[in-house]
Amino acid sequence: MKIEPYLFFDGQAEEAMAFYEKALGAQREAAMRYADCPEPIPAEYMPPGGPQKILHGSLLIQGQRLMLSDGVPLESGGFRGFSLALQYDTEEQARAAFEHLSAEGRIIMPLGPTFFSPCYGMLFDRFGVQWMVMLAAESPPQA
Repeated sequence: MKIEPYLFFDGQAEEAMAFYEKALGAQREAAMRYADCPEPIPAEYMPPGGPQKILHGSLLIQGQRLMLSDGVPLESGGFRGFSLALQYDTEEQARAAFEHLSAEGRIIMPLGPTFFSPCYGMLFDRFGVQWMVMLAAESPPQA
């Protein structure tokens, strides 16, 4: 089993895809527009901007899939606590990703050493997605 995040960008999916391609070296796997859907989309499910918006997109980031859409989830469910975590093998990689992702975003916790990682930081990117960027610890913490 794999867990693959699916993010909804409220009309900014195309911009988000281009941003993650540059910031994370993501490769565009798919970008299906509402106009390309083989079945008609009910008007209540069409995002602002209509047929040229992204119905389904996917990016590969170092072999892992991130899916996205311009649509909106049907129900919010009230859940707000999530973050996408990126774990890197080198501090240089972690710092580069943090710098790119935080551009025009908001840093919550600057990169620095913690008890669980020699280099860890948190941020919101310019689309409001929360990220945790970290360097893999040399050995896992003991329980």
